[in-house]
Amino acid sequence: MGKAALVVIDMVKDNLANPESNLVAREAEAIIPVINGLAADFRQRSWPVIYASDSFLEGDFIFGGKMAPHAIRGTAGAEVTDALSREAGDIILPKRRFSAFFKTDLDQTLRTLKVDTVVVCGITSTFCVLATAFDSLCHDFRTIIVEDGSCAHKAEVHQTLLGFYRNNPLYPLFQISPANEVFERIDS
Repeated sequence: MGKAALVVIDMVKDNLANPESNLVAREAEAIIPVINGLAADFRQRSWPVIYASDSFLEGDFIFGGKMAPHAIRGTAGAEVTDALSREAGDIILPKRRFSAFFKTDLDQTLRTLKVDTVVVCGITSTFCVLATAFDSLCHDFRTIIVEDGSCAHKAEVHQTLLGFYRNNPLYPLFQISPANEVFERIDS
């Protein structure tokens, strides 16, 4: 049996604001209970829960495209949403790019905690969730994307993307799983 870490991607206040006009925020509302349930189950096993969160600098390069400035480091908008349950011992990992591994200490943290499996959820499956999952795999961690704990700006885009990876040649090292099968897959 391995030891896993739950890595929750970009569930910050700015990303979840204005669900009436923000398509990602609208989709993200549905995954909050799934993430909270997984986090509680991980804590019950004394496994790490890590909130990897957008934390940009003003004038950041990433805002040179169509992406509007958001989640500026030090502002309330870069904080993990209050809708997610957090407890002492959970790790907050600020990140400036798509992958939670890129220029952070996530790899070292996971190895220090003796983690061999990374379970990724959050927003968006098409960018930051996928980039983190691929980097997890490239750092030699078994990796699971939680299908009902992640979303994109549209449900059909999310499902199409995950469909590309459902039956992949890296199975069982890289998997797509519903939340209710995550622990079974980790334990197998």
